[in-house]
Amino acid sequence: MAPMSPTDQKSMLIRFMEELIPFNRLLGLKVELLAEGHCVLRVPWRDELTGDPFRPAVHGGVLSMLVDTAGGLACFSKLTSRKDRVSTVDLRIDYLRPAHGQDLRCEGRVVRMGNRVAVARMAVFAGEILADHDAKEAAAIATGQAVYNVVRSSES
Repeated sequence: MAPMSPTDQKSMLIRFMEELIPFNRLLGLKVELLAEGHCVLRVPWRDELTGDPFRPAVHGGVLSMLVDTAGGLACFSKLTSRKDRVSTVDLRIDYLRPAHGQDLRCEGRVVRMGNRVAVARMAVFAGEILADHDAKEAAAIATGQAVYNVVRSSES
C-alpha cells in the first residue's frame, strides 16, 4: 500500500473522527481545523450536554472526551501510514470554570512526538477561540495534557 498524500490523510482523519467513531458522531463532533500536529474540534451545544442542572454546567465527561480526542487527532495528523496507531496512555484534565449554552471548542497541539510516545496539550473554550494568546489562556474552561502510545507500522 502506497503512502497517503497529505490531502488524502487529512480527509480520511476528518471522516474517521466525525463519522466513523459512534460516540463522536452522537455528540456531533466537527473538525474545524486540521494541520500537522494541530487541530481544533467543536461540539455543538445541546442541553443534553448539561451535567449539573443547578449551575448549570457542561458535563465533565464531554470535556474529557473533547480533550482526549483533540490530543489524539493532533498526534494522528503527524503519522504517515494509515496503519499507524495512537492510543491514550495518560490523560490529565484541569477543569477551570463551568460552561453552558455555547459550542465547545478544543485546540490540541503536539508538544513532542517520538517513535513510540507522543505528548500533546489541549485547551477547551466555550464559544470562539480568541486569537490573542493571553486572552485565550484566560478564557479556557479546561486544559489538558496527555501522553499517547505511538505504534508505527512497518510501512512508514
